Amino acid sequence: MPRCVGTKRDGGQCTTIVKPPQTHCYQHDPDRAAERKRNASRAARSKPNRELSSVKALLEDLTDRVLAGDVETGRAAVANQLVNTRLRAIEQERKMRELEELEERLEALEGVLKGRKRA
Repeated sequence: MPRCVGTKRDGGQCTTIVKPPQTHCYQHDPDRAAERKRNASRAARSKPNRELSSVKALLEDLTDRVLAGDVETGRAAVANQLVNTRLRAIEQERKMRELEELEERLEALEGVLKGRKRA
C-alpha cells in the first residue's frame, strides 16, 4: 500500500496509507493547506478561554470571602479592580487575534481578486 510522502513534525516519514493517485494524506496535502488553516482557525475560536474560567473562580472565591467577613472590603475592592484589569487585557488579546484573523482573510481575498483581474 502506498504511504503519504509527507514528513511529520519529528522529521519522520508519514505512515498514513493513501489511495492512488494521491501522494499525500490530508495533513500533508499542499493543495489542502488553506482548508487546514481555516479549520484550525475555527477550532481555536470555538475553544473557551481557560483564563476566563480562572478569573470567574477567583471572583467567586473573593465574593464568598468578602461576604463571610474573611477579607476586608478595601482589600477586596483593590483585588476586584485588578481582576477587572486582567479581564480587559484578556478582551484586548481576543480583539487582537480577531483582527489578525480578519487581516489574513482580507489578504487572501485580495489575492483571489488580483488573480481574477489578470485572467
